[in-house]
Amino acid sequence: MQISTLNSAQPSGALADAIDAVLPQTQCKQCGYDGCRPYADAVAAGAPINRCPPGGDALVATLASVTGRERIALDRSCGEAHALTLARIDEAICIGCTLCIEACPVDAIVGAAKRMHTVLPALCTGCELCVAPCPVDCIAMVPAGRAWSREDARASRDRHLARNRRVARTATPAPTSVTIDDERQRRQAAIAAALVRARARRKAFDTHRK
Repeated sequence: MQISTLNSAQPSGALADAIDAVLPQTQCKQCGYDGCRPYADAVAAGAPINRCPPGGDALVATLASVTGRERIALDRSCGEAHALTLARIDEAICIGCTLCIEACPVDAIVGAAKRMHTVLPALCTGCELCVAPCPVDCIAMVPAGRAWSREDARASRDRHLARNRRVARTATPAPTSVTIDDERQRRQAAIAAALVRARARRKAFDTHRK
């Protein structure tokens, strides 16, 4: 892959585009920014080039070339570079709360409220953003058994942009504190009820195994 070399004297938009073009587009936020494009904009404005664990030291070297800066070691406070992993949902435990679907930056999880969810392996970026919101810990990261390619990155960028446009179209006016409290209570009640159902299913499953 040919890499265009720019530097800080170039227009910031062109430099940010060049940086964004070589980022892995996992949208994992480990860099501290809200996705790959915001990080590209930040690097173009002078942010460190070594805050992308999915890209590892190889990406740092590439960004050094693109930006004309000195090559430095990966900032491991952001995370460690490792082989691609994918999210996997334990379907026997999933309660259908949709929190993982809301968290996925590339629409790689399908399902509906109170229905089982599943991850589409070909679309998952391994960002892990779906893991923490899950109230029943039914999501695990497993080895992908393949490398993340530039084609994967391009497709992921397209899905992320499409998701952002959809979210922007469906955005509603900022709710009042009363509305927020009501919605929080409804969500908590729904999750609590789903947990009861999940525990009942698990108990029945364990009893059947005995």
